[in-house]
Amino acid sequence: MKLVKAHVTNFRSAEDSGEFEIGQVVCLVGKNEAGKSALLQALAALNPHPSTPQVFDKERDYPRRHLASYAERHPTDGAVGIVTEWDFEDKELAELDGMLGEGAVERRVQVQRIYGGNFTSTPRIDFKKAVSHLLERFEVTGDDLVPLSAATTTDELLKALKAVEARTDAQSKLQAHLESEGNATKQVNNFISRNLPKFMYVSSYDRMDGTVQFQLIQSLQSQNLLNRDEHRGKKLFLEFLQYAGISLNELLKQNTYETYNALLQAASNKITDQILEYWTQNPDLTVEVKVSTGMQGDPPPFNEGTVARARIYNTLHRVDTPFSERSAGFVWFFSFLVKFAQIKNEATPVILLLDEPGLTLHGKAQADLLRFFNERLAPHHQVIFSTHSPFMVPVGNFASVRIVQDVIELKGSRRVPLGTKVRDDVLTQDPDTLFPLQAALGYEVTQSLFVGKNTLLVEGPGDILYIQALSDALRRRKRQALDRRWTICPAGGIDKIRPFASLFSGNALNIAVLSDQAAGDKRKIEDLRKSQILKAGQFHTIADLLGRPEADIEDLLAPGLLVEILNAAYQLTGPHALTVKKLDEADKATSRLIKKAEAFFRLLPQTIDMLDHFAPAAWLVRHGEILDATSAEVNETLDRAQAVFETFNELLKD
Repeated sequence: MKLVKAHVTNFRSAEDSGEFEIGQVVCLVGKNEAGKSALLQALAALNPHPSTPQVFDKERDYPRRHLASYAERHPTDGAVGIVTEWDFEDKELAELDGMLGEGAVERRVQVQRIYGGNFTSTPRIDFKKAVSHLLERFEVTGDDLVPLSAATTTDELLKALKAVEARTDAQSKLQAHLESEGNATKQVNNFISRNLPKFMYVSSYDRMDGTVQFQLIQSLQSQNLLNRDEHRGKKLFLEFLQYAGISLNELLKQNTYETYNALLQAASNKITDQILEYWTQNPDLTVEVKVSTGMQGDPPPFNEGTVARARIYNTLHRVDTPFSERSAGFVWFFSFLVKFAQIKNEATPVILLLDEPGLTLHGKAQADLLRFFNERLAPHHQVIFSTHSPFMVPVGNFASVRIVQDVIELKGSRRVPLGTKVRDDVLTQDPDTLFPLQAALGYEVTQSLFVGKNTLLVEGPGDILYIQALSDALRRRKRQALDRRWTICPAGGIDKIRPFASLFSGNALNIAVLSDQAAGDKRKIEDLRKSQILKAGQFHTIADLLGRPEADIEDLLAPGLLVEILNAAYQLTGPHALTVKKLDEADKATSRLIKKAEAFFRLLPQTIDMLDHFAPAAWLVRHGEILDATSAEVNETLDRAQAVFETFNELLKD
């Protein structure tokens, strides 16, 4: 089962979070005290993993300002803490089809939990299909079917079966099945109970012990004490051995040096390869597993018995150090990878809820952690994590970001709390909340200034999104898109291209420019070309490429397609809906589509947001399937885009 939506209510600061979508990897971004942890803990309480138990506690978790009115606000049932929506996987639907008939159970199901209760599910079932399937499955036909023909639900079917005085063998088997398994709703709910993933909420991240004594670990294992907080570092060492491909029992049963040594070397090589794939801070490290007899001078319990040590060898400096003496960031990263690489072996699916992971890591190491999420965790688990670090924001996938805010409403001079809200519109929040996003984008831009071998300067971030969406659509059609070797960087307008290009030129980069062109820009463009700051043929305007006197990035779009995007992005309906005719008539003095659109938006009521260049581009990136249509408008748009991309692809260095 896959989690697709969540809605937190009546939980601490999240009195009503609003419904928000969940993908395979979701990043909750917000400042401190915004309620990110509350959201994760509420999710965890739906169906908690045994290692991270979580419940809805009325005195602790119900919004304190309403606690005295709890009975009045919820007179019959406990308060709803979390409502979720899930999709059955294909193999699960196939199993349900086998139970109740093809198409009897819908793919989407709601699961919720209230205070003082376990989770409950609300499947959508076509009972007539279920009844028909059961009758066919148990071969109830002919005269046997007559007394049951009026039943439209499994409850009615069972009632009708009980009313039959002399049941046939087929009728008896069907009755026994329903009495044993329950009605259709109960069967599906039991199926959900067996297959609903567990939520593992982690806010305190264990550090692996670098040295352990095997006899002590065996004793703790036999007493079931390894899960205690004070022993989790030791348990993580055992998981580290498993991650390396060996076990404690394997090591203890070896009785020859060569076999023992070969086993340890193989484990050391494997763990080095796996860890250093994601730890790019220092490529000169190797991880070594060493096992020896405790020495008398070492502190207890390492002065006797069999002692295992994880040591880190630096091939550059030719020195090894104990694992525990490495940097806090390395110890955290190593421990995290070991722990969560083993989660995929869980018998029940697990959804990982990670609260502020990687805060001790360098920015580049946080990027490595994000890569680990996507490459190693996401194929097996959904991952929901919170952060306020710009380096943990997935700038390559803004659609996975959810903004978390503690919203305040002003009523006169009073500040009324509305509680924690979750939104996927990352462009309409307060500056403090947006800071990690802005910093993440700024970091990406800064990186492109210095490391992009082939750098394409455009006017603004909206241009980047349009190019991305159009390129992706062309790739899906196996047509030529903008080559991935281009690093796209927003320059901020024609006036800023020269200083940007000057900064780039010192790095021997291949720089090209794709610029908008307005009527007043002609002189600036001529001066820029005469300055020879760019090589000949490296500067192009949309107007040049389209053969027009002036044009913007939006003019790559057919008018009908732009109209469709604007209506959807700004939810223009009824009399306010934009049409191609209205767009054309809004400003006949210009041929630039975006200027016509701006003129149209000035005529709309103030309750509708003013047009900006970014919002429609952001909408298009999130709804790229619109470019998969085979309409004349889409084909015209992609033809123009491909011609532009071909021009720049010819400028690439080998």
